[in-house]
Amino acid sequence: MDFLFIADPLESFKIQKDSTLAMMRVAQEAGHHLWFCQSRNLLWKDNSVLADCQSLVVKPSSKSWFELGDIESRALNSFAAVMMRTDPPFDIEYLNSTWLLSAAVRQGAKVFNNPAAVRDHSEKISITEFPELIPPTLITRELSAVEKFHETHCDIVIKPLDGMGGMGVFRVGPDGLNLASIVETLGENGARTLMVQRFLPEIAQGDKRVLLIGGEVVPFALARIPQGSEIRGNLAAGGKGVAMPLSDAEKKVAQYLAPILHERGLFLVGLDLIGGYLTEINVTSPTCFVEITDQSGFDVPQFWLTKLEKALS
Repeated sequence: MDFLFIADPLESFKIQKDSTLAMMRVAQEAGHHLWFCQSRNLLWKDNSVLADCQSLVVKPSSKSWFELGDIESRALNSFAAVMMRTDPPFDIEYLNSTWLLSAAVRQGAKVFNNPAAVRDHSEKISITEFPELIPPTLITRELSAVEKFHETHCDIVIKPLDGMGGMGVFRVGPDGLNLASIVETLGENGARTLMVQRFLPEIAQGDKRVLLIGGEVVPFALARIPQGSEIRGNLAAGGKGVAMPLSDAEKKVAQYLAPILHERGLFLVGLDLIGGYLTEINVTSPTCFVEITDQSGFDVPQFWLTKLEKALS
C-alpha cells in the first residue's frame, strides 16, 4: 500500500527518537511504499485535493537516512492512508491544512487523524469535556479571574493554549510572586486566552504520556520527569523520559477515553496524565514511540502499523 506522510522537513527529524520516522521504518519493512510532503505542498486543483509529493525510501544510515524521488502531483484519495504528522503550533496554516484534508476525506481519502476530529479537539481545552478526570482548571483572559483562582488554590500553573513542549509554562506559588506580570505577558494584556491549573506535586513522579492507538491503550507510559529545579517534565524542556507500566488509575482513565476518542476519528492520541489527572489530549502529532519501545520492549511502531492495517482492511 502507498502511505503518504505529511510532516515537517525530513532534515529536522531527530532520527534517534522521532516517532514519525519509526512509523515510516516499520511501514517500509512491511512492504508498504512511502511518500512524503509538507503541509505547504497540499493544494486544491482541478476539483481535487492534491499533494506535490515525493516517493521516500528510508535508509539504514544515520547520516543520510532518506532518499527522495522526483516530485509528483497525486490526489490524496489515491493513497491507502494519509498520515498528518506536522508538529504544532496549531496556527492558521495548520487549520487551513485540516480544511484541505477534510475536502480530501470527502473525496474518499483516509486521513489519520481525521482532520475534523483534530479541529474539534483543542489539545488543552478538550479536557473540559471530562471534568471528572481533570485537576481544578480555569480558562480565561482575565487577570482578576486568575488572581481569584490563585487565592483558592495557592500553588498554580499558567500556560498558553497554543504552546508545545512545555513552552510558556509558569508556576506561581503561594507568595503570588510575578503573577500579574506573567498573566499580562503570556496573555498579551488580555488578547490571548490562558489555561490555569492547580499545581500537581505528583509531577515529581513524571508527566505521563499514555498512547491510544486504534481505540486501544498502549500498556506502557513514558513518564517525563522534571530535572533539578525545573517544574516541566517535557522532554523538550530537559525532562528525563522513563517508560513504566500504567498504574491502575492511569489505565482507568485511558480505557475510558480510548473508545470515545477512537469513535470520533482520533486513531492516535497522546494523553498527558499527572498523578492520575488528565491534563492534555494530544491529537496533532503524538510522540514517544521510540522511548517506550526501547525501554519497555513493547513495540509501539508495530502496534501502530497492525492497527492501521486493520483500519484499512
